Amino acid sequence: MVELILGGARSGKSRLAEKLAADSGLAVTYIATSQALDGEMSERITQHRARRPAGWALVEEPLELARVLREQAGEGRCLLVDCLTLWLTNLLMLDDEARLQAERAALLECLAGLPGRIILVSNETGLGVVPLGELTRRYVDEAGWLHQALAERSQRVVFTVAGLPMLLKGERL
Repeated sequence: MVELILGGARSGKSRLAEKLAADSGLAVTYIATSQALDGEMSERITQHRARRPAGWALVEEPLELARVLREQAGEGRCLLVDCLTLWLTNLLMLDDEARLQAERAALLECLAGLPGRIILVSNETGLGVVPLGELTRRYVDEAGWLHQALAERSQRVVFTVAGLPMLLKGERL
């Protein structure tokens, strides 16, 4: 089962994903896509680590998400990916269009064949003002297209606002 949890910054999307993973009764592997490139991001990573149960496995992978999903997925396992927009940012910052498209395609292609439960977390960025810079406009466009493609492939899609989940597709929480 593939689940996509979307929401804005501090909407409660990660907390919801972590609760679903913890309540699943499955062995959980947390796949972190962030990189501690500055002090603020290091602090966010520290907060996320402190919240996670000690028994969860951790894989840190900023770029090759499809490869890690294929390696880690299995019956009786839950993979929680947090977050796809950081993964997308990492790829955009490489300034390698072929790599971006290859990694995106690999992610979309691998999802249908993965065993177990997959929970994907991503920031919804398309609800606000259109950014002024070319790179930020491209980021919003790429994130929106990625979310649409993932929502098509997901059995459940949830949008979180103020800590409240709103079901967009699939079984109720």
